[in-house]
Amino acid sequence: VQLQASGGGLVQAGGSLRLSCAASGGTFSNYNMGWFRRAPGKEREFVAAVRRSNTGPRYADSVKGRFTISKSNTKNTVYLQMSSLKPEDTAVYYCAATSNINYAHIANYHYWGQGTQVTVSS
Repeated sequence: VQLQASGGGLVQAGGSLRLSCAASGGTFSNYNMGWFRRAPGKEREFVAAVRRSNTGPRYADSVKGRFTISKSNTKNTVYLQMSSLKPEDTAVYYCAATSNINYAHIANYHYWGQGTQVTVSS
């Protein structure tokens, strides 16, 4: 499956953005989906993930209550709604797909999109 992330940009602290990740070339409803990010000088980290049926959302503690992941199997797209953004959310955000049942673990993801830059100014 091929993944294309979009929706990043520059936003002020406290603002919102919605990231989208469009999938093609596979049966999207078979995959659990995740969002990850890599901040400058840091390792890529887990942000959020959801089961193939758009159930069981999981979040990193740092984004709980601010970010919402959702998956549309009719549109072959996964979204990340980000609110109350902070400067520490600045990173390149990646979407990824896995058929592994342990969908909250970065090591289990096989397919990756190219990333979209999110910059939050203070």
